[in-house]
This record gives sequence, structure tokens and C-alpha cells, in this order.
Amino acid sequence: MINRENGFTYPLTLCLLLVFLVFLTMQVDQLLMERKLAHESATIQQEEYYFLSSIKKVEALYQTVETIPLKGGWTFSNGTMEYQAEAPTGGVQKVTFNLVLNTGIAVTGRGSFDVVTKKLTKWTEVK
Repeated sequence: MINRENGFTYPLTLCLLLVFLVFLTMQVDQLLMERKLAHESATIQQEEYYFLSSIKKVEALYQTVETIPLKGGWTFSNGTMEYQAEAPTGGVQKVTFNLVLNTGIAVTGRGSFDVVTKKLTKWTEVK
């Protein structure tokens, strides 16, 4: 039997190692993207919750008093919400909500409240 050593095992092992590293890299990349997406989704849900909670508080305040104060705010566990109300014009009072999270993200939302029903009628969010 002739002893030939043409290097069959080394290229095969190298190819298998490269294939394994490519799949490992793809899985790590996918994991990092999913973590980033989960973090961004949690931040967006937290922003929406703080806006909804603030709108409910302003509506409750609006129900108890004739007109809401022109400025006010609330502190949440991960941020602060401040609002600034304009004078009512034509049966509508516009209120601007400014949310600043502890991470430094600032989001502004504008709501229009009906003076008669004292409920939110229109909402726009500006980033």
C-alpha cells in the first residue's frame, strides 16, 4: 500500500470549522438584534403607558375643576412628564405633554380636549 499524505483531513477540518463559525456568528447576530428589539419595544411601551396615564390624570383633573392649570407635571419611576395647557379656544383646549425618560429620551405629544365633554378628542405624537 502506498502512503499518500495529500492533506485530506486538514482542509476538511478547516471547512467544517469555518461553517461552524459562520452559523455561530449568524446566531449571535440574531440574538443581539432580538435583544435590541426587545429593549426598544419595552421603551416604546413605557412611553405609551406614561402618556396614557398622564392623559387619564389630566382628564380626571379636568372633571374636578373648571379649567386645568396651565402647567403641571408628574414624576414616574423612569421619567418625568410635564404638561402645558393653552387657553381654550372654540370649545377645544390644547395640551402639550413632554416626557423625558431617565435614559435621556425626550418625546412630545399634543392632545386636544373637548371643553364640553372634558375628554381627549385628538392625539398626535411628535418625536
